[in-house]
Amino acid sequence: MTYGLWLSAGGMQVNEYRQSIMANNLANVDTVGFKHNLAVIHERRMESAANPADQPYSNAMLDKLSGGMWVKPTYTSFNQGALEETGRALDLALEGNGFFTVSDGQDVRYTRDGRLLVDQDGTLRSVVGEGRYRVLDAAGQPIVLDRTLGAPVVGKDGAVMQGNAKVAQLGLVDFADHDALRKTGAGMFQNAGAQAAERATPMVHAGHVERSTMDPITGMVDMIEVSRAYQLNAQMVSLQDTTLGEAVSRVGRIN
Repeated sequence: MTYGLWLSAGGMQVNEYRQSIMANNLANVDTVGFKHNLAVIHERRMESAANPADQPYSNAMLDKLSGGMWVKPTYTSFNQGALEETGRALDLALEGNGFFTVSDGQDVRYTRDGRLLVDQDGTLRSVVGEGRYRVLDAAGQPIVLDRTLGAPVVGKDGAVMQGNAKVAQLGLVDFADHDALRKTGAGMFQNAGAQAAERATPMVHAGHVERSTMDPITGMVDMIEVSRAYQLNAQMVSLQDTTLGEAVSRVGRIN
């Protein structure tokens, strides 16, 4: 009976974790360039099955029981988000794999949020982070424009044009292993691995932004399913606790 109690309690913990991931996804359903997280779980094997060499004794019936659930590392879905037209020339969206490269002067970050602005000094900056991040070019240097040459225009290949001249090339990069990227907030990613950034060639759509990959309908349905699973496990904990209490108070009683 205690075994079942622990399984149900473990089920509550797993679904609480899933709910926190889904709640964060839903909170970012309107966040430009947001990539939703995936809460991955799997069945825990019984110890006799997982490490048979360390278990000299076995029981045919017990060995078939489940060991409960394990929570695997959280993964991020890097699927392409839908493109939404804004009409603003410095709203950029990427079609295909790749990231914009930005920096706050100390750390380099990568993002799919292409909402840009030009500050009073002519530096091209990301709207994200209150303009703290400067947009980098293909050589990893901040892009500084000449404000006297008029508004910049960004081509589909990432070329930044002023007048009829190319003045910069956006630093569009990608990584062989996206699992090594870690979210740092505000739609930014950090390269947490040892891999090098590689030049990417996604198609740049000016006057558009990439919407969040989180579908609100799917998210709400998943939240309801997780909530019900949590409630069922809680009911099982209560039921088994009551049964244990009855067993303790009645077993051995002399009538």
